[in-house]
Amino acid sequence: MITLVIISALIGFASTKPCDTEGSNTELLLSLNKNLLRSLESQEGLPNPSVHLALRLSNNHNLAKESEHLNRLKNELHNDIQSSLSNSQPVTGVLALYSLALKSSCYDLNTVSFTVNERSETLLTHLKNQMELEKEHIAFSHRPLTNYYQYSLGVLALCVSGIRVNSHVTNKLIKAAEHEQFKHGESESVDTYAMAGMALQCVKDSGSHMQNAAGLDSALSKIKQKLLASRRADGHIGNEFSTGLAVQALLAMGSEVAECAASMEAMRTAARSNAYNNPMAISQTLPALQQTSYMAVKSKECLTEDNTLVLEPLDPVVVSPNQVKVNVMVEVVTSSGAAALYSVHVPKGSSLLEALELLKEENAGFTFEKESSLWGPFLSVVNGEQARQSDRRYWHLSSDGTALTEGVGDFKIEAAQRITIRNTSY
Repeated sequence: MITLVIISALIGFASTKPCDTEGSNTELLLSLNKNLLRSLESQEGLPNPSVHLALRLSNNHNLAKESEHLNRLKNELHNDIQSSLSNSQPVTGVLALYSLALKSSCYDLNTVSFTVNERSETLLTHLKNQMELEKEHIAFSHRPLTNYYQYSLGVLALCVSGIRVNSHVTNKLIKAAEHEQFKHGESESVDTYAMAGMALQCVKDSGSHMQNAAGLDSALSKIKQKLLASRRADGHIGNEFSTGLAVQALLAMGSEVAECAASMEAMRTAARSNAYNNPMAISQTLPALQQTSYMAVKSKECLTEDNTLVLEPLDPVVVSPNQVKVNVMVEVVTSSGAAALYSVHVPKGSSLLEALELLKEENAGFTFEKESSLWGPFLSVVNGEQARQSDRRYWHLSSDGTALTEGVGDFKIEAAQRITIRNTSY
């Protein structure tokens, strides 16, 4: 339970200085910005377009490092997307984020192309084609080829790039919002409502969707209502990791900063407690704390930008062996409902991924495989059973019955607990 003192502080904050960016808040934003920039040096796998987007939307820059990251995106990520397109794999979300990242650097998207079946077409043409495939999939299966979050990202990326979005594509998103279809499992997806809100607001601002203006307004109203109804007592909307996108959406949809004061302060409090150590989490939170959103990419000019962000050398971290160990019970529940229970002792402070690696070493009956994502590693196969996006399934993680809001690489084991890994449909 949140204490009365904190509630009083939030109320006082909301009624006095809803957007104070002086003093400690300025230092906090600078710290988050540096952490995000520093993540470029330590990231594994493909460069993250969401991180680039947030760096470019920030008020402070290190243009040399941003340029270096842009080149990595244009090479490594570009080639990965090229491979996916050639293999007919759906890439709506990453293609949309890639285009937003490039546009945030004022890169000419008409010069970026992919070649499939010996035919070369621009990035935006491929994105439009992906959206057509998504729309057609909704028509016969009542859901997108990927999900409505990626679908919304696609609409937003086309819109901010000045591309007129097909009204049939937009209408599918409007109907999904009106019929409350933005879910992940049984829960409503705040992230999806937020991304849909920004996408549809961009479409409205473009003035291109006049045939169903009433439906568009109704959907935007529904989305704003859903986001505000998801606000918790502590100010977070959904959870700590969905608040950034939710605030971005509310600001994009015309909410005054004062309306988001409690959520802004909740994000600052979480940031000060180091909740946002995942680069993807920072990339969605930092724009909101700087009172901007992905919509700002539309008018980005890249002129006379600040170039004062400098990374100080970090002191080497000496990690002493942790002798304190805690017991973790790991329960695996397959799609059929069959359950298996394991036990492992891990050093206190280990990540869940490290705990599972240790369990795998000690118990031949437990196996798992992981895949990479923009949020970090996720479980794809456990004890030989897959949970694939293509089958609308995933491995749901919970601790003592409470769903985890962090992934296997970020969640820390600080006390004895029971981790449940359940093959779940959505």
